[in-house]
Amino acid sequence: MVASTQTAAEHLEGLPNRIHEVIDRYVDATPDRLALIDDKAKLTYRELDRSTGGVAKALQELGIRAGDRVMIVSENSISLACLLLAASRLDAWAIVVNPRLSPREIDQIRDHSGARRAFFTSDVSQEAADHAVRYGASVQNVGSLRGIGVTALNEETSAEPVETEGSHQVAVLIYTSGTTGTPKGVMLTHRNLLFSARGTAGWRKMTSADVQYCVLPISHIVGISLLTMTLMFGGTVRLVAKYDPAALVKAMAEEGITILNGVPATYQRLLEYRRNAGLPKFDRGALRLIAVAGAPLDLELKSRVEQELGLPLLNGYGITECSPGISGVRPDNPRTDHAVGTVLPGLEAKLVARSGKTVADGEVGELHVRGPNVMRGYYRAPDLTAKAIDADGWFNTGDLARFEGDCLYIVGRTKEMIIRSGFNVYPAEIEAVLSTHDAVVQCAVVGRPVEGNEEVVAFVQLIKGSKATEQDLMAHVAPQLTSYKRPSEIILLDALPATSTGKILKHKLAESLRGQH
Repeated sequence: MVASTQTAAEHLEGLPNRIHEVIDRYVDATPDRLALIDDKAKLTYRELDRSTGGVAKALQELGIRAGDRVMIVSENSISLACLLLAASRLDAWAIVVNPRLSPREIDQIRDHSGARRAFFTSDVSQEAADHAVRYGASVQNVGSLRGIGVTALNEETSAEPVETEGSHQVAVLIYTSGTTGTPKGVMLTHRNLLFSARGTAGWRKMTSADVQYCVLPISHIVGISLLTMTLMFGGTVRLVAKYDPAALVKAMAEEGITILNGVPATYQRLLEYRRNAGLPKFDRGALRLIAVAGAPLDLELKSRVEQELGLPLLNGYGITECSPGISGVRPDNPRTDHAVGTVLPGLEAKLVARSGKTVADGEVGELHVRGPNVMRGYYRAPDLTAKAIDADGWFNTGDLARFEGDCLYIVGRTKEMIIRSGFNVYPAEIEAVLSTHDAVVQCAVVGRPVEGNEEVVAFVQLIKGSKATEQDLMAHVAPQLTSYKRPSEIILLDALPATSTGKILKHKLAESLRGQH
């Protein structure tokens, strides 16, 4: 078992009880410091406090009660941040939803959650406005927020009990499809979010001087965590509704951003923009830290990003059910390999073999973690919760990993592991080899059942205009992989199906193979 040097109790000391309380000390101490900036407006800490209070009052007048679920369909914006913090003030559960989801997906979330009302930031994005129209929402002002689509009140739904302690009161309900494609509502408490945010911010040595570039959606746990941790330390959050590499280049040079978090595709597109725009080099301005998570990191991309930005690209690992922080590479101890760093303060981690025994250092096992960041459970799904969290509080991530000393490496998903001719094949290893080919933008490896066995199938997206063939890629990987690890087939696609954060939807790729062979 691996545990951080700090205990959970040490790391919980002094945490607020609710997420909206993170701003209180700065409303008093630095009221004129900028808290939030988006493409249309700016709010100081004093203004954020007033705005959040006004929005909370408006929500109450709209029939929102403590324990209600409130759906917020929005891109990153000041309106979204205020609605989220206002829900916290009322002890309502916030369900932040990406407006780029399909009508079917949004309907599923509304129906499962029993949301009291849905709110759409119609003036922030066309997608949110379109959903508002479909729901028959009336566009109105909610406190100081303009252009908010508000649905009719769901009179049928009942409020959940309110918990006094932040360790039990749910702050956000995040719907994640996982590997199955069926949405699950992850109940994250105020303490879950605050504990995880403090851990990540601590090793990043965040201060009130930091300006966080928040391009990862707040509808995803990483975006919520970035917002929370920056406000917790009195810094400034630059909220970005939709990623545009040109806007990021401008923000680095002119807006004083100090921290950038992304998925691998964020950095891939940034490098492509510089090349296509003919920029000689990046002006990184005050940028001091760049981090990546959410998908396997190609080492060639890592190297190019580090060379062009002049900073180590810090890999990290988290999962929605853990709010999300589990591990990260420290700025003072950068890595050149695939490692996702050491576990965050106050966490315990262990690797378990199929037999149920703990595995030795260097061996692969299923990663289980325990700490104050672990979710309360899946909403309205006690059976799923019991499968995921055991009686001693250990959460099974479903990821295969190994430790080398205290450093963690993610090998792949348990459900994605392919058993070929009796051998365990980890897709991440094959993906890493494929990614070393110059023409490969991204790739994903899945198993295809055949009689009495499984085959390895690779899906690959090539750089636009590339003439590389499946045969070229086969020839590239063959010398680097033993026979049972080599793909039976390589399928070229224009684009791989992915979530808004860039996470490849492997279950969709696997489904496309059904009925073959």
